[in-house]
Amino acid sequence: MTMTDLDIATSTELAARLIPEEELRPRSVDDVTRLPSFAGRLEECGRLTGTPYCEAPLDLQNALVFRRLQQLVGIALLNPLWRERLHYFGIHGAPADMSEWERIPLSDKTVQRDMFMGARAGMVVPLDHGGFEVVASGGTGDGMPLEIVYSLRELRDTYRIAGAFMGAYQLGRYLRGPAPRWLFTTLADYQMWSSGTMVGGVLSHVPEVNYIGAGPVSAPVLEHMFSYPGHKALMGITAGIALLPELGAGLSPQARASFRVAMYGSGSLPQRKRDELQAFFPNVSILSYFAATQAECVGLQLDHASPALSAVPGLHLVEIVDEQGRAVAEGEEGELVVTRLHADETPLLRLKLGDRMIRRPALNGPGLRAERFEFAGRTADVLHLNDSQYSATLAYAALRGRLRSTTGIDLDLVAHEVQFHNHREDRILSLLAAVDDAEGMAAAVEHALGPERDPPAVHPGAAELPVALQRPGGQRGGHRADRVRVPAGVRAPRLTADRADHRRQDAAGERPGLSTR
Repeated sequence: MTMTDLDIATSTELAARLIPEEELRPRSVDDVTRLPSFAGRLEECGRLTGTPYCEAPLDLQNALVFRRLQQLVGIALLNPLWRERLHYFGIHGAPADMSEWERIPLSDKTVQRDMFMGARAGMVVPLDHGGFEVVASGGTGDGMPLEIVYSLRELRDTYRIAGAFMGAYQLGRYLRGPAPRWLFTTLADYQMWSSGTMVGGVLSHVPEVNYIGAGPVSAPVLEHMFSYPGHKALMGITAGIALLPELGAGLSPQARASFRVAMYGSGSLPQRKRDELQAFFPNVSILSYFAATQAECVGLQLDHASPALSAVPGLHLVEIVDEQGRAVAEGEEGELVVTRLHADETPLLRLKLGDRMIRRPALNGPGLRAERFEFAGRTADVLHLNDSQYSATLAYAALRGRLRSTTGIDLDLVAHEVQFHNHREDRILSLLAAVDDAEGMAAAVEHALGPERDPPAVHPGAAELPVALQRPGGQRGGHRADRVRVPAGVRAPRLTADRADHRRQDAAGERPGLSTR
């Protein structure tokens, strides 16, 4: 069959051929263990159409993914705990369309814990069968690991699919130099925090590169790694990538020139840190690798000039949804929800990862066809003032713009880090910005504001600016004109695990949201 044959064999018909009716609703656990892998179905799709699945028409991709979702619901209904949960919400069989799929309730960390910790009652194939891997995230508010269980067979499939995608559509354009080519990661497992395992599994399957799982490194070790001949890419947590110019101070010019890709793990990298990286490493391109322990490769930034993240076709269903769990329109912001497509034995349907995304238009060829989205912040990035709530991301953007227009100071360019602190008893909101010259910046802000404004309250290394939050259209929130004080020059402490709800590390590293502590 060729692509022109799709005029006869529609996308839906081909999807039904790839996952036939007898496999759509397995009757027993043993039936589940005998199901052909979904990875094999993706490969078969490529053979039938004569094009790689990643480049297949979006209609065909969507049809096959939906057929797979129907199968996953059928599999989940074999499990008593999943069956009880789905029946409670009126789900008794495979969804007929995406509207019915969206009736399935969103899962969160509590659901994940109930399903895959303790008795692990959410596993369709019991743990006694063997062949599983337990991984965990340390980025939880209570400090305890949050575990999830994977079939090793299916996990290896996802590593292979995501690694091949990285090589073909992301790293290939940047690591063009003569062999050997290198891919390092400074992620590491620690206290059941499985970031090195999950992301390292993907990176080790990127074709035609040499992989090193270095873990945290000292300056001498970094110098040793960068002494290897050939172009290099390095993936690490956001804070670790930001520190590379300092850590690599002793690198030779030749070693610095060989560094071609810096990949930071999820969230956003401040503009100042980007400028420092590119000043120190003249040939480096900065890309985002967005992941979690529950989804080892949610989205990849393919082009350093665009912040859009691309989903790996056939790896997960990535949804950006509103408060009712329905898909938002292109250009709108919503909650990131992920369903693993390679999860026969341990399904976890519609998991919220705690991130906000903007849905972007899909890539639609020629070549790659994939869904896209853009990081917009953490779900917990909300400012609570009395009975009103504000987006910390939008509040920071507005405050940064006002400060820049009034004083000429751009926080994105001068601040190493920023963090909101909410002093609820005093009804004061503070924005802390870590800068090099705290006193000088405070003086500049005070001078720019002039005598007609309340002057900054100068503390050791800090200045506080009175500001008031307003709702769109100029209407103040439902509280009195609370003072929002901006310590424009304070050297903020590095954010630590006790602020885990708002700025934390996860499987692929740090999610640098704006803390609203």
